[in-house]
Amino acid sequence: MRVNYPGLLIEKHRNGALRYRVRVEGHKTRRVSIPVGPDDRDFANYYHAARAGADWRPDVRPEPVRKSLDWLAKGYLDNLERLVQAKLASPLTLKQRRSMLRRLCDYVDEDGRYGDLSMDAPQAAFVRVRDAWSATPGEADNLMKSCRAMYAWAIERSEISHNPAEGVAKIHQPRGGAKPWTADDLKRFKAKHPRGTTAHLWLTLQMFTACRIGDAIWLGRDCEIQRSGQTWLEWQPRKKGSALVTIPMLPPLFAATRAVKIVGTSYLLTDYGKPFATPESLRNRIQKWCAAAGVVGKSSHGIRKAVAELLAEAGCSQHQIMAIMAHSQAKTSEIYTKGAQRRAMAGDAMQILAALDW
Repeated sequence: MRVNYPGLLIEKHRNGALRYRVRVEGHKTRRVSIPVGPDDRDFANYYHAARAGADWRPDVRPEPVRKSLDWLAKGYLDNLERLVQAKLASPLTLKQRRSMLRRLCDYVDEDGRYGDLSMDAPQAAFVRVRDAWSATPGEADNLMKSCRAMYAWAIERSEISHNPAEGVAKIHQPRGGAKPWTADDLKRFKAKHPRGTTAHLWLTLQMFTACRIGDAIWLGRDCEIQRSGQTWLEWQPRKKGSALVTIPMLPPLFAATRAVKIVGTSYLLTDYGKPFATPESLRNRIQKWCAAAGVVGKSSHGIRKAVAELLAEAGCSQHQIMAIMAHSQAKTSEIYTKGAQRRAMAGDAMQILAALDW
C-alpha cells in the first residue's frame, strides 16, 4: 500500500544520493532536512516532527553490524571526537570527516547501501563511489582522503590488514589556487570600505597578520600581549600542524581595530554584533564586500598569498616567512622565496650581460 506523505520533498544530489526534506505545515518556504528515507523504521518519527517544525532524535540508535562500513566509520569518528575534546585534532576536520563518511555509508549502488557492506571492500568499490562524485572532483578527493585516514586508523588497531582506499587516484586538477590580490584590488576595496567598517577591518587584519580565514573569525583582543611597550598578537592557528604565531601589531592594524564602534570577543563581528559562526559565513560576507568594490575573482586566501609574495620580493628568508605564515615546514614557504630568488638572480645576470662590450 502506498503511503502519502504531504510536504515530503525527495531531491537527488549530484553524486546520486537522495536527500529528503519536509515542508513545515503552514509555512510554504520553511523546510526541515531529515537524515533517513521512507524505508527506514524511524522515518515516520522524523517526518511528523519535521512537519511540525521540530527535530526528532532517537533515544537509542541500533548498533551497526560488526566489521561493516557503518561500524568502521562509527569507531573512527568516535575516536576522532575524543581527540578533538583533548585538543589533539581540529573540530573542522571532525566536521568534514563526519559529513564525508556519512555520505559514503549512505551511498547506494547495485550492491546496496555502502554502510551495510563489509569493511573489507575491494578497491573497486571506492573507485566506483569516487567516480560517482566526479562532478565535484574536490569533494570526491576529500572523500577518498577521509577513507584512507579511517582505514589507516583501523590498520593501526589490527582491525584490518590493508587499506582499500590507498592508491585510488585523485581526479581534481589544481588550477593554481587562489589569485593574489593586486595593488589596484586593495585600492578599490579600501575606497569602497573606509576605516571604521567591518570590511576595512577584515582587509587590514588579513594584510597585517596573513592569517587563515579559519583564524580570522576568532582573533581578538584576547590575543594581544604587551612586549617592550609594544602591542603584539600571539595565537595558535587552528589548522593542525601550524606553528604558534607571534607578530607585532603594526599601527595600521591597531588603528583599524580601535576604529570600530562595537567591541566583542573577536575583532570581526556580524551586523548583529556577534562573531562569525564559521569560516564559510565570513567567506560569504567577503564575497559581497568584494562584489561591492568591483574586486572580481579574489578571496581571503589571495591576500595571504599576496603577503607571502611581497615578503619574498622584499628579501625575507624562508624562516621569516614561516614565522608570519604559521608554516611548520620550510618547503611551504619555499614556494614564494624560490621564485623571488630566481628573479633576483636573473636580474643580476642580465646586468652582467648588459655590461658586456658588444
